[in-house]
Amino acid sequence: MPHTLANRPASATVPSAAIPSTTGPSATSPSALDPRPTAGANRDHAPLRLAQRTRLPAPSAPVTLPRVRLFGIDLVSASADAVIAQLLTPGQRSRVAFLNAHCANVAVRDSAYADALATADLVLPDGIGVELAARMRGTPLEANLNGTDFTPALLATAAERGLSVYLLGARPGVAEAAAEKLARDIPGLRIAGTRDGYDGLRNEAVAIAAINRARPDIVLVALGVPQQDLWLARNADRLNARICLGVGALFDFLSGRVRRAPATVRRLRGEWVWRLAMEPRRMAGRYLWGNGIFLARAARHALTPVDGTAVMRRTLDIALSGGALLALAPFALLLAVAIRAESRGPVLFRQTRVGRDGKTFTLYKFRSMYADAEARRAALLATSDREGVCFKSRQDPRVTRIGRVLRRLSIDELPQILNVLRGEMSIVGPRPALPEEVAAYPERAMARLAVRPGLTGIWQVSGRADIGFDKMVDMDIAYARSRTILLDLMLILLTFRAVIGGRGAY
Repeated sequence: MPHTLANRPASATVPSAAIPSTTGPSATSPSALDPRPTAGANRDHAPLRLAQRTRLPAPSAPVTLPRVRLFGIDLVSASADAVIAQLLTPGQRSRVAFLNAHCANVAVRDSAYADALATADLVLPDGIGVELAARMRGTPLEANLNGTDFTPALLATAAERGLSVYLLGARPGVAEAAAEKLARDIPGLRIAGTRDGYDGLRNEAVAIAAINRARPDIVLVALGVPQQDLWLARNADRLNARICLGVGALFDFLSGRVRRAPATVRRLRGEWVWRLAMEPRRMAGRYLWGNGIFLARAARHALTPVDGTAVMRRTLDIALSGGALLALAPFALLLAVAIRAESRGPVLFRQTRVGRDGKTFTLYKFRSMYADAEARRAALLATSDREGVCFKSRQDPRVTRIGRVLRRLSIDELPQILNVLRGEMSIVGPRPALPEEVAAYPERAMARLAVRPGLTGIWQVSGRADIGFDKMVDMDIAYARSRTILLDLMLILLTFRAVIGGRGAY
């Protein structure tokens, strides 16, 4: 029989005896990779209901999340907030997996697991290894969405909407202790039940029926890699939950069975070093030998992209931007002194721009305006000298004296060499737009986001700000459809003439 607790106030501490103990494998122990049932009766534990909140309105339409393809898997490249918004969209059903270096290594030798990842609705990047692999490929990821941080954030938003969660897996009592921790940390979270990974999974049909009786909105499965994702690939369609996630060692961390790295270590991206230090005998193969294999595979993957033109273009980008960075470093220092001497504020101006496939990134420029320029922009929109959604003013009062010189010669764009090296931009491509400009784009203009934005392009060598928005879009779409290395080289050479002529530069 399931055990039910009476409603409790959100601030109440739930005693450990309130949720009966279960038996099951730990997601961080060797038994997690061998989920054979132990003796004993199957038990599932149903709803621990905490203070219920009024359901909040949710988005009515799914969000299209950008992806980065890595090792044949489409990884989500978006912020945690954006992913949570999509997962909690009403009517949406999602099976979610995480990919870290260890997962990628297992997928190479386990085709069933590779298929489970490939067929998941969302695969989220987890850890510095995957982040490095994406950067080596020239497609940096928006965020590291490791399950131990992402899942509680998802549950916090779910609690605000009155949703419930079911915990499946881990050793005896671990899922219960994790549920108690979540209940204490997230006011209003409804725990629909817990079930262990040994006895609780002796019979899959019985386990699934028990979970469905509890009617959870979210099911967390902690059976370790690759078992949890294989189990979800087989059974997610039989579960009535809206969201199913494989969460690895999350229950062990929440229950206190395994101590997580201190916040400082996590900020320095050294959590894997901490886990190696805590469990050297078990983790040595995964982190010492495994990480080396993964990085070697990532390097090989980075050097064999889909087509040779992409390699040549990326090589050209790195060669030109790297050489320019070294050659112009002394000049950049002099500019920095001049900028600071004229007005207060940072030397570099940072601004969010929209790149390929709608992914945002931080663009760098030498500051050519006064420090309060962004705050004054809205009041000046009516003075734009350019047609369309892009704002440009010849007599912009926010521009400093040295800024006018920098803009006239396009020197203010030089720090974008860093964006090129980071893979966010290319030497040649459409200029990156502001998010508010992209939000106002007509459907046709979205095609200019099909390629990486560039330092220069057809628009820049044809008159820059003197070219209207519609004509700029036509030029950028034509470039995206017919670009070649020879065309890129011609545009780079024409850029020097355009800079010297100064047409449209203000």
